[in-house]
Amino acid sequence: MRAPRALIPLVAVVGAGVVVALAGAGAAIEKSPALGSTDAGRPQSGAQSPASVTTVTWDVCGDAEPGCPLGGDPAGLVRRIDRQLASTAVAGKVVQPDALLLQRVCSSQVKSLKALGRLKSWSWAFAPQPAADDRTDRACVNGEGHLGLAIATREPLSDVHHTGLPSEPGHGRIAVCGTVATWGARVCTAQFSTSAPGDDPDGTWRPKQAQTLLGLADADRVIIGGDFTDKPRAKSLDAFYSIYSECDGQRAGDPTLQDASGKATEKADYVFATRSAKISCGVPASPVRSSDHRPVTATVNFS
Repeated sequence: MRAPRALIPLVAVVGAGVVVALAGAGAAIEKSPALGSTDAGRPQSGAQSPASVTTVTWDVCGDAEPGCPLGGDPAGLVRRIDRQLASTAVAGKVVQPDALLLQRVCSSQVKSLKALGRLKSWSWAFAPQPAADDRTDRACVNGEGHLGLAIATREPLSDVHHTGLPSEPGHGRIAVCGTVATWGARVCTAQFSTSAPGDDPDGTWRPKQAQTLLGLADADRVIIGGDFTDKPRAKSLDAFYSIYSECDGQRAGDPTLQDASGKATEKADYVFATRSAKISCGVPASPVRSSDHRPVTATVNFS
């Protein structure tokens, strides 16, 4: 089902942030101009070819902050991400990802990932998170550039937009989407505010963030993945479940958030897709030592 057009926000640049869209090797990640608005790459209504898209969404915990095991070892984190992609599985079967949605990733880490053999020919988009002053981009404290979100796709990515999400002042959040014309699909990612004191402890902002993301994702075929920080039955996710299918079933699923020991404690990471698509997913059963989140891998079959 298509997200209601009434939800579509004006695309806004967050502070000094820009979206950087990269096609193939050699393009710069930082200080590139934001893409202008266009409907040229937007999926349109009408007959579309079947497509199967395997998507990995992962909060990789790339900054050197509490709970990020490899935030202080960027090279080690990139190696771990590479190994994880080589062994990602759905329904017990190892699969080859077609799209990668990353949260809490540093721009220099994106550059390193882009140079990997398995990802070198992919298209990339990076969007930095606003800093506490809401005017500049948040820097990774480990010297790895800016902290933000990234989308990578095996097929060319176009029509990339990002927007600021409604947030507590000083705790800005963003969402980013791009179109893959080969699949006829809009691919989006975001990280919502947390329940931490000073961020969104009473859940005021997360439902508003969900509505804004739905507007940015407007298309006939949609894949949305990210760290939405809430459990499946949270009010903030009502809008998603009313419109889309979630890969792990009816407001349930394997836990993805890990404690300090590596034990998975609750579900916070999701992949949603157009309701008419067939979708299945997998979450690693064993601890992932490179992050405080386990990745979710979903295979989406559009008919």
